Amino acid sequence: MMEFGIPREVRDLEMRVGLTPAIALALTGAGHTVFVEKEAGKGAGFSDEDYRAAGAQIVYSAAEVYGRADIIAKITRPTAEEHPLFRQGQTIFSFLHLHVSSPDLLEALETREITAVSYELIEETDGRRPVLLPASEVAGRMAPLIAGQHLRSDKNGRGILLSGLPGVPPAAVVILGAGGGEPLAG
Repeated sequence: MMEFGIPREVRDLEMRVGLTPAIALALTGAGHTVFVEKEAGKGAGFSDEDYRAAGAQIVYSAAEVYGRADIIAKITRPTAEEHPLFRQGQTIFSFLHLHVSSPDLLEALETREITAVSYELIEETDGRRPVLLPASEVAGRMAPLIAGQHLRSDKNGRGILLSGLPGVPPAAVVILGAGGGEPLAG
């Protein structure tokens, strides 16, 4: 059976977690072991008790997660402080963004023969990127809200109301972006 590890995300403003308690329950139900760093799910609304109820074991440091698990599930790419924690032959799932990663991360992955699965590169045979699709949908819905904030006069914007008012036409808006979940036109 496999041992999965969920370290707490430490990058500023990152509230997501590598696995939810529901996935932990599915894994433990299949006979696997899941190690979750204390408070790893807090920002996403999951308590340590939620993970315990799912059969996961709570551990008290990233070092313990990396030291005990064969497979690491993270959101953001590992920090420089995590590189020394990598174990020979481990598998790490994360948004690695290898094209902008530090040479130190690449060297640590190579030296320790880590199998690195970069979520943003997972692609279906038809070109869709299923991991990016939900994030792209959220970003697409948030873009007009954020743009509206930047247009407010109290934020040094032009004082334009996106939705308009009776007698005042709404703003015309164009949102540019390639998305992330669908294949690009060839």
